[in-house]
Amino acid sequence: MKFKALALIALVALGACSTAEPTWAPDDKVAAAHYVAPGPKSITLFTVVNNRNGSGAHSGLLINGSEQVMFDPAGSWHHPNLPERNDVHFGVTEKMVAFYIDYHARETFRVIKQTVVVSPEVANLVLARAEAYGAVPKAQCANSISTILSGVPGFESLEHTWFPNKLSKEFGKLPGVTYQLYTDDDADNNHGVLIVQAEDKSPE
Repeated sequence: MKFKALALIALVALGACSTAEPTWAPDDKVAAAHYVAPGPKSITLFTVVNNRNGSGAHSGLLINGSEQVMFDPAGSWHHPNLPERNDVHFGVTEKMVAFYIDYHARETFRVIKQTVVVSPEVANLVLARAEAYGAVPKAQCANSISTILSGVPGFESLEHTWFPNKLSKEFGKLPGVTYQLYTDDDADNNHGVLIVQAEDKSPE
């Protein structure tokens, strides 16, 4: 699946916890972008991992509640058709999710996707917390996500952390979590998503 045209819109090569500035899209733009995803409500953690040394480079959170949004704390990923309010991107369709993965996966980085099905109430609680969190400073992606999920029903076991890999490891222990690994052998071109693994298990 190719998303070359979408990838070219990106202004920066990688959303690896870069500096984020406060952003507040107007009400009419946010309302117009409202998108309700099909299927059960869910919370999905994305973890970008450096292929050279295995370190965690970035964390992002896809929230499928009363609407589907991407919380991309301190990330550089964006699209002009997706209004943003302080790292929360609205109107995130499945095509935009694929673009998000494609934007980060490359020869030097892989992307881990972990999803848990939740109740509508839990999904909307996480959504509300993400919207209220505010713009996230540099290098605080995992910190902000673990803070948002802290104490949420079903996520009580998650420990607070500043490290994407640790957050991914703890998220992988949640009951019913599904796991997918995405790689792309293109050299930093941000296109050519390849699903190399799709199993109901946690990363080793």
